[in-house]
Amino acid sequence: MIAAEVAIYPLKTNNASQVINNSINTLHNTDVAYSIDSMNTHLTGSKEEVFHCLQKMFCEAENTGGEINMVVTVTNASE
Repeated sequence: MIAAEVAIYPLKTNNASQVINNSINTLHNTDVAYSIDSMNTHLTGSKEEVFHCLQKMFCEAENTGGEINMVVTVTNASE
């Protein structure tokens, strides 16, 4: 089990909220638990699922927003 904290920062767009929301929506119907706060999305699950979801989030943001920055912190430490 691992946990990740991810933030998507769309660049050069007037639709940043839409790009971020589309990226978060890729987490629906996955086996990863997630919660959203004002600046980050927190994911918890198996290593394979979390990294797969991070890839899906990045690809969706890239497809809808063009240039993006994605900041991720990953831990396997128990809380």
